[in-house]
Amino acid sequence: MTEGVLLAIFAGLMLGLYALPEKFTKDFKYENTWSLFFLLTMFVVPIIASVSLIKGFGDIFGNMPTDIWIKMGLTSFLWGVGVMMWSKAINHIGLSLGFSLFIGTIILVGSVLPFIEDGLPPTNKLTIILIGLLVVLVGIFANGKAGFIREKVEKSTEENTAKKGSMATGILIAVVGGLLATGFSYANAAGRPYLHEASQAAGNAEWITAVAVMFPIFISGGIVMTAYFLWQLNSKKAWGDFKTPAFGKNFVLILVMAFFHYAASALFAFAAYKLGASGNTVGYAIFNTSCVATAIVSGIITKEWINASKKARNFLYLGLSCMVIGIVIVAYSNSIS
Repeated sequence: MTEGVLLAIFAGLMLGLYALPEKFTKDFKYENTWSLFFLLTMFVVPIIASVSLIKGFGDIFGNMPTDIWIKMGLTSFLWGVGVMMWSKAINHIGLSLGFSLFIGTIILVGSVLPFIEDGLPPTNKLTIILIGLLVVLVGIFANGKAGFIREKVEKSTEENTAKKGSMATGILIAVVGGLLATGFSYANAAGRPYLHEASQAAGNAEWITAVAVMFPIFISGGIVMTAYFLWQLNSKKAWGDFKTPAFGKNFVLILVMAFFHYAASALFAFAAYKLGASGNTVGYAIFNTSCVATAIVSGIITKEWINASKKARNFLYLGLSCMVIGIVIVAYSNSIS
């Protein structure tokens, strides 16, 4: 159990930091940064990792039952739409609040979805899990309140008003995106049993199963993102912005983002396996909450909240505290037999 919890926390730290390098890109529009990111993280990185690391790659996926392909493909497609909306939400309301609302929604819904595939845990364990998720929900509301209070201060200057979109719009995008992105949790639960058995039969190490699970999820999720950003690059006439002296630096920064995003997801899949029967639920909650905590702290460090009032910051800290307490409760549930 301890190993699984630590792996889920570390995966969350990586996911919480993945978008930070975006703040240091130059001369790129939103469309340039995120189209290159999604190309790398959804296709280039997972294809190279899967083909180079998985023994028997062709046989494993060539023999995967059609119903599993359909389940993973459809729910991963929805996940792709959700992640795309997540990047838009960050652009509207900032890193810390965008993460907390998006991931908070994922925690509440995505932690329950695996029960469809795995079945309900014992009543005493389920009760503790639901209590923990309720505490997380309080934290989500507190973070939302902090965002609305901060918006009042930011709208007091014309510069900030021009740079940021509506806080209400950003929050709506983050929540809807979070609901769709829960497809990742279901896809992982639906595909892992077959892929683990097939991967082990081919002589792979246990952790390779996580790489195998990510392959159909990322490829399916990447389809919608590719279509969207091709349209955006054309409509915003942003292709020319790739021609900048800063392209090399930007490419490296975005490649780091892509690696962290992919590696965090794969590490979560392995952590869920290590956590046992309720791993998809408990691991998913731990993974995403540690991600939120990391994103909030990094947002504070990068001065996203420097102009926020004391009241806004207090709500933010309250939300962070509730989410941490809630996830401790969820983690405890996994020790209950």
